[in-house]
Amino acid sequence: MKLNINDTFNKELPADPVLENSRRQVEKACFSFVTPKQTANPKLLHVSPEMLKHLGLSEQDSQSEIFLNVFTGNAVLPNTKPYAMCYAGHQFGNWAGQLGDGRAINLFEVQHDNKHWAIQLKGAGETPYSRTADGLAVLRSSIREYLCSEAMHHLGVPTTRALSLALSGDDVLRDVLYNGNPEYEKGAIVCRTAPSFLRFGSYEIFAAKQDITTLKTLVDYTIKHFFSHLGTPSKETYLAFFKEVTKRTLDMIVHWQRVGFVHGVMNTDNMSILGLTIDYGPYGWLEGFDYGWTPNTTDRQHKRYRYGNQPNIGLWNLYKLANALFPLIEDVEALESILDQYKIDFEANSLKMMRSKLGLEAEDVFDTSLIQNLEDNLLLIETDMTIFFRKLSDFSTEKPSEGLKIIHDAFYSIDELSDDIKEKWNAWFQRYSERLAQEETTSEKRKEIMNAVNPKYVLRNYMAQLAIDDAEKGNYELIDELFQLLKQPYAEQPENEKWFAKRPEWARHKVGCSMLSCSS
Repeated sequence: MKLNINDTFNKELPADPVLENSRRQVEKACFSFVTPKQTANPKLLHVSPEMLKHLGLSEQDSQSEIFLNVFTGNAVLPNTKPYAMCYAGHQFGNWAGQLGDGRAINLFEVQHDNKHWAIQLKGAGETPYSRTADGLAVLRSSIREYLCSEAMHHLGVPTTRALSLALSGDDVLRDVLYNGNPEYEKGAIVCRTAPSFLRFGSYEIFAAKQDITTLKTLVDYTIKHFFSHLGTPSKETYLAFFKEVTKRTLDMIVHWQRVGFVHGVMNTDNMSILGLTIDYGPYGWLEGFDYGWTPNTTDRQHKRYRYGNQPNIGLWNLYKLANALFPLIEDVEALESILDQYKIDFEANSLKMMRSKLGLEAEDVFDTSLIQNLEDNLLLIETDMTIFFRKLSDFSTEKPSEGLKIIHDAFYSIDELSDDIKEKWNAWFQRYSERLAQEETTSEKRKEIMNAVNPKYVLRNYMAQLAIDDAEKGNYELIDELFQLLKQPYAEQPENEKWFAKRPEWARHKVGCSMLSCSS
């Protein structure tokens, strides 16, 4: 197994001088050196062929003993020094102080085909940032992260990736619902990959401690390696850097809204500086279209991170990043101008995204009203978001009266479809038909355009739970079946039609299918 190791983070940034693996406050350092935990009986369950290629590895490499040991933390490659990153964050709107990689250990960085990848193990043992936790992960959360990060990539959503999923062979004690009933579960390790795992909180920690020297060092490092097109460090460059982070964050969230993804825990320490979806914990996919839905049990009361609030939280988090970068920029007006632009751009980008979901290429002044009218209708009774938008591509302007029939399968309870609701839907379809008449695109071309942005298959929580249930019994085939399915989320895949279905009733309130805890 030959990798082109090109470490930068742990060579160019200040390290924690304390080498013992004890919980502590770390000062003036971006990371702490740490060694992954040896596991009892590691076993690879799945490897992503695509990520293997990105790293310059072969399928044969993935079957070797050294691959198994390195990517489960049981061996450290020569001349590499694993480490845990130091960062802080705002959690559920409150300042939480130092957080850091509590259950993630960065192994090394790889350069291949002009791309740079940081390689990180999640669940490989405790670090100085683990606080009261054990630094380990369980199989259920690891399956969810492994499948979802790869699924999101194929949906066209900016995301961290995953290389491998493995059992550690150890049992891990977890309280799934935080209700005082902990149980032992199978331990697992996911190997995550991304150009960088830097977060908003990576900068917040130094601003909070007024350690401007380390803050500048980290920002300069970030620009040098990931935003080099912005030029050499200066106040103007820092401002341009913040502007680009703002744009990338917005783009990512608009993609989330497009496919119905709810992150579940948008704390500033879970926001990537590169605008990637990071930290797949209690995430979920909208089943019924619902702006107020959150998958996170911890957020059940206030619903801070609900689907409809994700764009606002993105902005809130960017305000916190602006505060962190302020000592290097010292220009309130310029920063506020960028943040104000986020609001304007969100409205424009969101409208553009919804137009694409409806197959509208031309622009019409009444489109906002048409979309608002549609969203109001989607809330009348429980309507499956994924199925609705996918089926909508079959709508014909020649038969607007058949609109309801086309989306019939998206309704969870047909009994609730009253005459009043039918009337509202028929009125909308008539309006939609008239709007489509303004388009020059053929119905075939429009269907193609719509099906390229409205996925047929997403990783619904019940699907992941079925794979988890099987895996707990030692059957791992469904992991691969879903992995293959989600590589082509926009394709028809007639042989996989069973996955193009509403959430089954048994999954409505089942743990892991409706609500999840942060330990999920």
